[in-house]
Amino acid sequence: MSVAGRTVLIAGATSASGQAVARALVDAGAGVVVVGSDQGRLDALVAEVPGVVGELADLTDGDDVLELAMRVHARVGDLDGVVHLVGGWRGGGGILGQSEEDYRVLERSFTALRYVSRAFWTDLVDSPAGRIAIVSSTTVAAPSAGSANYTAVKAASESWMQALAQGFAKSPDAAAAAVTFRVRSLAGLEDVLADAVVALWDAEADAATLNGSVTELVARA
Repeated sequence: MSVAGRTVLIAGATSASGQAVARALVDAGAGVVVVGSDQGRLDALVAEVPGVVGELADLTDGDDVLELAMRVHARVGDLDGVVHLVGGWRGGGGILGQSEEDYRVLERSFTALRYVSRAFWTDLVDSPAGRIAIVSSTTVAAPSAGSANYTAVKAASESWMQALAQGFAKSPDAAAAAVTFRVRSLAGLEDVLADAVVALWDAEADAATLNGSVTELVARA
């Protein structure tokens, strides 16, 4: 088994990590749908990584996500994977510095995860090798006052992934897995993440073992 011939959607694909994951998947023979909310950055990504299919969408809008799902199914068919890279960082200032504005911005990534995972749930369950992956933070295991908002959102996202994992495990005959990658910072780990995503479909990547797993990504020695 490999990712070759499978179709994977990258949510929040216009970041450096999204571009690295898209290129690695295309190089491995996958069909790739890249989703972003900025048309200019999306066009640049499509030009930079030939072969990807670009889709503009606001992933924090439930109706927009449902329309995205319909367009994706019409253009490429059902998905075998979702890589959720919608994120961002705001923090500092201790507990009193955790503003509501910052929290609302950060919470968008969790909202997007909920919408996207529900919209493509049936695809992942029906796929012979369905995979959904997110990037979380090592701060979930060691929260700090200055990152309280950020860590709370990441913890909620990890909890949602565990719920997806339990749902996959309960689905008869499903070979799907929900996987969480943790990083201290994604800067410098873009290629490590890309390789880890491609490896989700390796022959030894058993769905039952992967499902619900949490793995910290570190720089190569």
